[in-house]
Amino acid sequence: MTTLDTPPAATATPEESDLSLWPASTRRLPGGDLSVGGVPLTATADRFDTPVYVLDEDEVRARCRVYRNAFPDADVFYAAKAFLSRAMVHWADDEGLGLDVCSAGELQLAVTAGFPPENIVLHGNAKSPHDLDTALRLGVGRVVIDSPSEITRLAAALGPDGRQKVMVRVVPGISAGGHDKIRTGTEDQKFGLAISDGSAQHAIARILDRPELELTGLHCHLGSQIASVKPYATAVRRMVGLMARVRDSHGVVLPELDLGGGHAVAYRPGERALDIARLARTVRAALADSCAAARLPVPRLLIEPGRAVVGPAGIALYRVLAVKHTGEHVFVAVDGGMSDNPRPALYGVRYAPRLVGRLPAAAPRTVTVVGRHCEAGDVLAADVELPGDIHPGDLLAVPVAGAYQLSMASTYNLVGRPPVVAVAEGHARLLVRRESLADFRTRDVGL
Repeated sequence: MTTLDTPPAATATPEESDLSLWPASTRRLPGGDLSVGGVPLTATADRFDTPVYVLDEDEVRARCRVYRNAFPDADVFYAAKAFLSRAMVHWADDEGLGLDVCSAGELQLAVTAGFPPENIVLHGNAKSPHDLDTALRLGVGRVVIDSPSEITRLAAALGPDGRQKVMVRVVPGISAGGHDKIRTGTEDQKFGLAISDGSAQHAIARILDRPELELTGLHCHLGSQIASVKPYATAVRRMVGLMARVRDSHGVVLPELDLGGGHAVAYRPGERALDIARLARTVRAALADSCAAARLPVPRLLIEPGRAVVGPAGIALYRVLAVKHTGEHVFVAVDGGMSDNPRPALYGVRYAPRLVGRLPAAAPRTVTVVGRHCEAGDVLAADVELPGDIHPGDLLAVPVAGAYQLSMASTYNLVGRPPVVAVAEGHARLLVRRESLADFRTRDVGL
């Protein structure tokens, strides 16, 4: 829980009074400012301009250690799709985590930054030839087979003398996750091979017949923003059941089981996050019980957290450009939007922005924070409480902004993607620079 240095202002909104969503280093400063990692947010905005992402390095590292401590006998792979940079690669490596990547681009950035390729898992429902060739060339640790065609393609790319460790992504038939667009454990979506229709079993048999491929285990991923441990326990039982059938049918005992990630974080005060310690206890017990019942040795467990590692460590900073009163609605427009955070438009994510840099002089009122882009759906935070005297030039801070924002960003309207700044021990340093007009001109070769 974050330490509060001074009491909140009398006119503070619930979000302003509650810093539970913020990095542990967050401190209140005089005049309504906050510091994160020992650096005032207003100073960061002044130095690096807005929009800007602030990432608390110590918070990222602490969250890596939470997983290592909760799962001491498992392999923890950071899901790079949440956010990836060379600094993030080093932090994950320093803290003893592997990497889960989804493309040749993510893989090459990690390896060229010095990450050991044998500690990397390659995912993807439709891996390109370039993805697979890059994985084999760089010596990736495991490739997760997601479709039957990958078996033939990967074996052919390896050749008769090649060898690659693989897993099979299994659909266990479990519905879990915060929105139907981020639920991936059921048969009605694009990922994996189902148990129910025999697709997973058929793929396993084919892989076992290919000497180029070494099947190390099974993989599943149920979805994202899962706040309950129960779906993971159910997944363990179903996956162990399949592992027992593999042993009975093929005489092969698979040594690894990957349960993916999808661990929920709270985006607004009062929301529920997944209890990682409870998850570890539940999964460990379910695995031991299921394996004992099936007379199987307990496999090595792998997990792949992304959002839960980096999400709560990030803050997005925006400047207010306009305040518009339209009937009963108040729209607060900022200098970013769906180009740097498409998640509210994609699946209705709710955030809790707050005013920083000054004390409010008016009671809170309900407003909608919108972006600058030419889309009616460019909404960052609908129906949130902000001070009634919010005005152009004010600085808004949005916590829990470290995951799936910059990694999903676009150049819509040719608005450059924001920079990422790391803060720690009173110092701020640039990790990823702001995208500029020069970048757009360089890519455009049409003249």
